[in-house]
Amino acid sequence: MTLGDIVKRYRADNEISMDEFSKRCSLSKGYISMLENNINPRNNKPIAPTLPSIKKIANGMNTDVDTLLKMLDNNQEINLKEEQLITNIYPIELKRFPLLGEIACGVPKFANEDRESYVMAGTDIDADFCLKAKGDSMVNARIQDGDIVFIKQQDIVENGEIAAVVVNNDSEATLKRFYYYKEKAMMILRAENPQYEDQIYTEEELNQVHILGKAVAFQSDVI
Repeated sequence: MTLGDIVKRYRADNEISMDEFSKRCSLSKGYISMLENNINPRNNKPIAPTLPSIKKIANGMNTDVDTLLKMLDNNQEINLKEEQLITNIYPIELKRFPLLGEIACGVPKFANEDRESYVMAGTDIDADFCLKAKGDSMVNARIQDGDIVFIKQQDIVENGEIAAVVVNNDSEATLKRFYYYKEKAMMILRAENPQYEDQIYTEEELNQVHILGKAVAFQSDVI
């Protein structure tokens, strides 16, 4: 028998209305009706009840889940998606990352230690601080205006990596792809947007560029 057949027979044998049975199971009357008719109106296919729903029906029938499952036909489909989602949920450990307020002389200066000067994110992010992206110069790297970018503080980055840098002791950091060619004494800061030209520094101009660190992650929504 299908689950709907079992419910219908149980109600008939015990003279229980659909309304009363739905209350016993803590399920809607409409759902009980769909079960008994064995038609999902959304796709016109047979109902595939979830395990939580089967547990509620077993409680309404004053029996246990194992007994109810043994009564079902082998071809009764059961929707396990909800159960899988529940068992695959794990708590996320969070930590605070300082949100960079301003840059002074190439050295990070963090905002006051209040709630608004920190971003909460997963402990799996290996970063020391974060920046709020401004503008559209890195859109092809999927970094949008307003995104939070997490930075691992270090003085050296590899060619092609995205770095947070300060140029000429500016008051703000900038995010760019970093390229350094020692034999040419040349550094290139490249945007991820063809509308922006490369920023090229050579020889003594190299001293104007201060690397704050490497971008290791970003997120669009702050927790």
